[in-house]
Amino acid sequence: QVQLVESGGGLVQAGGSLRLSCAASGRTFSRYIMGWFRQAPGKEREFVAAIAWSGGSPYYADSVKGRFTISRDNAKSTVYLEMNSLKPEDTAVYYCAADITSSSRANYWGQGTQVTVSS
Repeated sequence: QVQLVESGGGLVQAGGSLRLSCAASGRTFSRYIMGWFRQAPGKEREFVAAIAWSGGSPYYADSVKGRFTISRDNAKSTVYLEMNSLKPEDTAVYYCAADITSSSRANYWGQGTQVTVSS
């Protein structure tokens, strides 16, 4: 079992930056593909980024490529999402996920953290 707790969301102006963190509990954190999804009001939840257990091979949605960076620290059981050049369309609740099995599925989810980008 894995429990995930996100932090770092907030309100930022367009062009600004935020860093999300996701602290995981559970002994097998390092084995899982970790990542982030987001859900904007009235929209389906969508994939944002994922990273393999080794920290290599990060994968990004086209909409965030070049602006967002995902990383992980297995010693701290934490995964991060550095978000730069934020746009109003990035406004959403961001969810940390563990044991990602597809672009829309994961076995463990955090409670979500709100990111609001003002224009």
